[in-house]
Amino acid sequence: MGQMPYDKGTVFSPDGRLFQVEYAREAVKRGTTVMGIEYRDGVILLADKRIVSRLLKDRSVKKIFQIDEHIWAVSSGLAADIRMLIDRGRSEARANKIVYDEPIDVETLTIKICDYKQAFTQHGGVRPFGVGMLVAGVFDGKKYLFGTDPSGALLEYKAVAIGSGTSIATELFEQKYKEDMKFEHAILLGLEALYKVTEGKISSKSVDIGFIDIKAEKFKLLDWPEIEVYIKKIKNTEKEEG
Repeated sequence: MGQMPYDKGTVFSPDGRLFQVEYAREAVKRGTTVMGIEYRDGVILLADKRIVSRLLKDRSVKKIFQIDEHIWAVSSGLAADIRMLIDRGRSEARANKIVYDEPIDVETLTIKICDYKQAFTQHGGVRPFGVGMLVAGVFDGKKYLFGTDPSGALLEYKAVAIGSGTSIATELFEQKYKEDMKFEHAILLGLEALYKVTEGKISSKSVDIGFIDIKAEKFKLLDWPEIEVYIKKIKNTEKEEG
């Protein structure tokens, strides 16, 4: 009898590996770079939209999604998969509001989404979600930034990047991130990472930036003119240093 093809389903190989989960992680690694950065008063999300054709309408490429007023997410990997996870998160947020008459806290929602993801690693006839997801939000005067894995695992971060430029962005964050960073400094740090990842090929229409502030407790996406101001600062800085 031949060896069982352990990569054909969600079953453990003799050495304890789930190949389908590893393949899903590879899909995330090949995706565009997205990141989250905590600053002094909130959390910022940034995403490289990677506009591959001038015929593509920029606004149709979405990487940052609303789950609730105080919780947003950014993704890297298979674009179709993220829609299911966002819909699941929105359903959980609505259910919590109906049952308890209060918004769901960020950690509880993230755990529920990860429980859903994990279920797809232990049943036949399904595959893991090929998407990495960063969940950011504020609740009860505190800021949160979670990174989730196709396996359903989650960790809380101060700054994190996923996608094809993870190693470059992470190295930069480890060098320059500070917990008491102001809003503008956090945006410039994120854009510096995207500048290095894309080798300078960033523009206001190829980058999405949004933030959620502890005081306002609502997420705001920056407009193209606002993003362009920060991108010009980064490009000028890189030219001076280069």
